[in-house]
Amino acid sequence: MRPSGRAADALRDVSLVPGFARHAEGSCLIRMGGTEVLCAASVEGRVPGFLRNSGQGWVTAEYGMLPRATHTRGEREAARGKQSGRTQEIQRLIGRSLRAVVDRAALGEMTITLDCDVLNADGGTRCAAITGAWVALALALRQLERMNVLKRSPLTGQVAAVSCGLVGGAAVLDLDYAEDSTAGADANFVLTDAGGLVEVQATAEQAPFTAAQFAGLMALAEAGTAHLFAAQRAALG
Repeated sequence: MRPSGRAADALRDVSLVPGFARHAEGSCLIRMGGTEVLCAASVEGRVPGFLRNSGQGWVTAEYGMLPRATHTRGEREAARGKQSGRTQEIQRLIGRSLRAVVDRAALGEMTITLDCDVLNADGGTRCAAITGAWVALALALRQLERMNVLKRSPLTGQVAAVSCGLVGGAAVLDLDYAEDSTAGADANFVLTDAGGLVEVQATAEQAPFTAAQFAGLMALAEAGTAHLFAAQRAALG
């Protein structure tokens, strides 16, 4: 029995609230169980120097956790004067995941930044950030279409992410903190609605796991993201 009482193939309760940040061009508050992440998209009419005069746009992300997103207070990274390696790794993952479903030539020379701020953390924050950020990005692009800045949406598909792991030797979907902290192996899967793999991060925390066990985790991830894709579409109306 999982600590939450869920079946092995069950997601936590998922909620996607579009338009949560009133001033952003696009935003979404995503809740996955006890994890809550606010994702906000901001549009700028310029690109980084390495893309200037290329005709291509840029999609990037920043990620952070509020000091009391976890059980004990974490120091603000701004107070330390630098980001942790974990933060940098996660925000690069979010950016790569979103760029995988954007036609940057169709976007043109503008930058869309997705700010993903963890309000409450109970495992799977990077996966929730990717899933919610896609909704915020889609809303921002709709706004640009309404303003005739874009003639068509540069989105080529959906992207979502979910965690899976081996807990007590069994493959389970969407780990919360209680499971993630004791898992024998854990993996984060970033998938597109067309069935494409964007990124897989898989680690054995204890004994090595087998190819057959990995295939079981992959199957859970595919089923889990199918539900997330449906939730994204519902959030966009």
